[in-house]
Formats: sequence, structure tokens, C-alpha cells
Amino acid sequence: MRLGTLVSLIVGSCVGAGIFALPQNIAGAAGPGAAAVGWLVTGVGMLCVAFVFQALAHRKPHLDSGVYAYVRAGLGDFVGFSSAWGYWLGTIIAQVGYATLFFSSLGFFVPVFDGDHPLVQSLAVSALTWGIFLILSRGVHQAAILNVVTTVSKILPILVFLGVVVLVGFHTEYFTADVWGRAATFGAGGDEARSFTDQVKGTMLFTVWTFIGVEGASTYSRRARSRRDVSVATFLGFLVVFALLVAVSLLSYGVVPREELAAMGDNSMAEVLRAVVGPWGAGLISAGLCISVLGAYVSWQMLCAEPVTLMAQDGLLPRVVGRTNRAGSPVAAQFISALVIQVFIVVFYLNQATYTTMVQLATSLYLVPYVFSSLYLLFLCTRGEGIQHPDAGRKFDLSGPAVPAGTNRVHLVLGAVGFLYSLWLIYAADLRFVLLGTLLMLPGAVVYTLTRLAAGGRVFNRFEWVVVTVIVGAAVVALALLLTGELSL
Repeated sequence: MRLGTLVSLIVGSCVGAGIFALPQNIAGAAGPGAAAVGWLVTGVGMLCVAFVFQALAHRKPHLDSGVYAYVRAGLGDFVGFSSAWGYWLGTIIAQVGYATLFFSSLGFFVPVFDGDHPLVQSLAVSALTWGIFLILSRGVHQAAILNVVTTVSKILPILVFLGVVVLVGFHTEYFTADVWGRAATFGAGGDEARSFTDQVKGTMLFTVWTFIGVEGASTYSRRARSRRDVSVATFLGFLVVFALLVAVSLLSYGVVPREELAAMGDNSMAEVLRAVVGPWGAGLISAGLCISVLGAYVSWQMLCAEPVTLMAQDGLLPRVVGRTNRAGSPVAAQFISALVIQVFIVVFYLNQATYTTMVQLATSLYLVPYVFSSLYLLFLCTRGEGIQHPDAGRKFDLSGPAVPAGTNRVHLVLGAVGFLYSLWLIYAADLRFVLLGTLLMLPGAVVYTLTRLAAGGRVFNRFEWVVVTVIVGAAVVALALLLTGELSL
């Protein structure tokens, strides 16, 4: 993959469904002043997370499998496995959310696909999942080309939206009416005013969700033309995504009063443009959303197979899962991923889960590799090594280029900010989704344990015993609450 392809993978992964729902999501949580602060915090935090992966790529150039390889090499097999498992499950759930929003938007043109027909929508999501699986089975290169085309196609309606809003639809009096959100909170937040801190906190999971995928170039580092392309693509992709997200969310406050903005549907960008130019604007954005979500769906279904394939090739899952076909496509992992997506389609349909529910659950799972990758960089900067089994030297070449003292200090700051930011996001997340996330992690821990016992040797190091104890304990609490009806989707 060349630099342009890697950048398009990042933009294609990040600029998916989230940006089209941002005006309503953010307006329902905060006023424009708090939203701007939320974006500033998210921008600094996610940029540090992105640079964490660049720093790890610089210090460990021989580890070319992104988030999974770094965490596994530095903190142990099980922690690496848990990071990959959480990333994989988050991607699976994101897929269902993307496809659901795709058909909701298609309902603008074909009403049978709208939210009033959930069974038809679920069947259509299933058909799309297996159709993309057939495309991916022909090879990653073909899917990457499709992603480039859809990325270019979906950016155009977003640029039209920004141009029209700036030139025609922006009203200063709407934007400044309640800059700091001292009036009542609208939408799902209730009818009472929130504190400034609560407003910022309320925006965080939505803003982070839209950045999920910024590490996508690291995931594909072994397929990149050069290591430098991975670093450059990560930075360029971040800048493009950040500019688009902030502009869409903040400019929308100036189009209609905040209470109207907060009451809009999932495709709120279309409704904002409808308020400015009429139905044709909503149609244009709905078409852009369909293209955008389709491109993101391809990107994420590609990413789904990567961690599963790597874990199987490294002996943390049965090796048959890592097999590839003649086109070089990890068809076994892709098939398993599509099958699990299908299971979640059924689960979400039976529970009538909303797009917002899928977003928050997926985000809580994505935070696992972010926390552990940042922690590994901290260990490298302070100890010069991570935490591993005594026989780690036989499994990994843990050496790397010499790091000057000044560079090490920069990496230390990046690791510290990335780690604290990731922990703060877990705190800011709804406890319900954190508990459900640990429950979803539990089957992976069982599969890992059985696989390692079959292979012989040590299963957990001391640090991993702490991690697995936390996962099991939280999962038991989640299961108990589910059985009593106190916890649900």
C-alpha cells in the first residue's frame, strides 16, 4: 500500500457514520463553548494516542502488526490478545452500526429501508455483510481500491455542506444564544442544565468515536510500502479528519436553534442542510452518507480480519483461523468476523438497540488497546523494557534503535498523556457499556486459556493475572446485573 492508500484508509475509517450524526449528538450534550473545549481535549488526546503508535513504530520497527504486536511484545501474550480481541469486537459492533445507519439513510430514497421496518433493515444489513465478505475474499488490494473511490466520493457532499452553511446558512444569533450551555440540556440528556464539566464529559465518547480508526495505518504497517509512510499517513489522516469533524459540529450550531438541532435524527447533517436549502440538500447528504458508510464498512471489515489472523498465526488462537486463500485474503478470519457480525445483528434487533447504543459499546471496547499501548510506551521510556514472560527473548526480538534522551522525553510525555486520556475516557463512559464490554471480553479469555493450555507452558504472567482478575470480576458483576434485569442494552 502506498501513502495515499494508507491516508484514505484512515479518512475512510474515521469519516464514516459518526460525522453525519455529529450535529445532533453534540448539541444534545453541550453548548457550542463546551463542545469546542471537548474537541480541543479530544484532539490533543487522540493526537497523542496516534503519536504513541508512531513512537512505538520508531522504537520497535521489527514489530509490524500495529496495536496487537506492540502490546503483546511489551506486556505479555494475554494482554496483547485482550487488546486485539477488544479491538476486533469493537470493530464488529461498529460494523452493525454502520450498516444500520446506511439503510436508514437509504430509506430517504427507498422508504422500506427506514427505521419503521426493523426486520427488513436487519435482513438488508445481513445481506450487505455477506456481500462485502465476498468482495474481501478476492483480496485486500481490490478492497483498498474500493475504499479510495468511496473516500473521495463521500468527502464531496461534506465539503458542499460546509460551503453552503458558511456562505448561506450560518446565523450568529443562533450560535451565540447560549454559548456555554447554561440553558436546559436537550435531547437524551434531560431538561435540566448541565454543568460545564458534565457537558464536556458528555461530548467525549461521541468525539472519540469519530476518531476511531486513526491508528488504522499502524494496523496495516506490514502491508505498507515503507515504515515512514505509516507515520506520515497517520499524521495527515488525523489533520484531515479533525478539520472536517470540528467544522461540521460547530458550524451546525449557527443554522438552527440548539433545541431543534438536538431533536434531529441520526442523519442530522442532512436535516441541517434541509433547513438551509430545502429537500435537495437532505437528499445530497443522504446520498453522501450512503457512500460514506459503505466505504467505512469496507474499511472496517478489512480491519476486522487483521487482529484475528495475526493472533492465529502467533498461536494465540487455533492456527486454522489464520489461513489465507490464493488471493492472499485471510478468508477464514473474514468468515468468522462476518459470522459474529451476523450474531450481533440478531442480538441488536431483538433488543431494539439504537445506533447510539452501538457507538458507546464499541467505543468502550476500542479503549482497551489504547490504554495498553500507551502503558507499554511509558514502560519503554522509564524502564527500557516491558513486562513479559521469562522466555520472551525467544519469541520476540525486543531490541530497537537507540533513542536519544530528548526523544525519550517526548515519548514519555506522549505516553503519559495517551495513557491518562484513555483512562479518563473509561471513567467518562457509561458504566453500563464498560460492564457489557468486560462481559464480551470473557469468551476471548476462555478461548485464549484453552489454546495456551493445549500448547503447554505458562498461561499468564503476574501482570496478566491482575488483568484477567479485573475482567472476570467485572464480567461476573455484569452477568449478575443482566440476570436481575438491572443491566441491558
